[in-house]
Amino acid sequence: MFDPESWTLFQGLVAFGLCALVIAIAGTRITRIVDQLADRTGIGEAAAGAVLLGATTSIGGSVLSVTAAWNGNAELAISNALGGIAVQTFFLAVADMVYRRANLEHAAASVPNLMQNALLITLLALILITPLLPNITIWGLHPSTPLLFIVYVYGIRLVHGARNTPMWAPTKTRETREDKPDDIHLMPSMARLTTEFFVLFAVLGFAGYMLEPSATVIAAETGLTQTIVGVMLTAISTSIPELVTSVAAVRRGALTLAVGGIIGGNAFDTLFTAASDIAYRKGSIYHTMTDGTLFWVCLTLLMSAILMMGLIRREREGPARIGLESVLITVLYVGGVWLLLNQI
Repeated sequence: MFDPESWTLFQGLVAFGLCALVIAIAGTRITRIVDQLADRTGIGEAAAGAVLLGATTSIGGSVLSVTAAWNGNAELAISNALGGIAVQTFFLAVADMVYRRANLEHAAASVPNLMQNALLITLLALILITPLLPNITIWGLHPSTPLLFIVYVYGIRLVHGARNTPMWAPTKTRETREDKPDDIHLMPSMARLTTEFFVLFAVLGFAGYMLEPSATVIAAETGLTQTIVGVMLTAISTSIPELVTSVAAVRRGALTLAVGGIIGGNAFDTLFTAASDIAYRKGSIYHTMTDGTLFWVCLTLLMSAILMMGLIRREREGPARIGLESVLITVLYVGGVWLLLNQI
């Protein structure tokens, strides 16, 4: 049972389902901890969503992509990383459907969230252009890999600065929900929060590690391409925490955390590609990207740009009391899935 190379399809599906369940439970629990850490440390929900929540709920997918790249499964590594960004953007539309008081793009508009989304678009554009550049590597790495890390770190600094010293602010309305810290005296101690945070972080990482062999078995036994398995199975399963946490955060009224967690997690997920290039020992992993994966990057860029316009436009109510941008994002994602399953 513990030798993945000898697993049957049934064993692969069971292992996959158990790992997905662990990711869902641990990812849900870690949301409340991150929200409390944001208040205790004073870094704010947007920054906490970008760094803490984004990184921890994404760790399962990160480990999966790196493991897949190390084992030579470049297509699975890339499609899992980039497919997760698309499905998590779609999850924001789902959260918008849950929040009935106003469109989520209107209520949760903030400078840090806009800055995070701009960072995400920049990182996706860098990934998209890399396969068009010369296929060169230095010590096994393409030059775009360190550049992605540098841009991400600099972008997070800009997000933090946008919160502390914003040069402009969105107009406040009665539907606007600002990031207001809860009473820290009613929270667990900092030591307990930190301990729980790292324990759940380790659990999510291990679950992601175990997802890779099960996904490889499913792809081999069913005849599905690794792109389909990456986008439709591993990306969705490792993104379950983002769906659960964004809906839970919306219900708790932590709208900035809900939006910041998704966008921040998306920006962090682009680093899966850079980390996968480090683990991939056969050259530049960017130049292994298939047409299907490149299509998914373009689709994700389009969805992110539409979300950006929604956060700026701030429509109060749209079709069926959800934002027009959420409707467009849903249509694009469902259409992308349909095209993927029909091999584009």
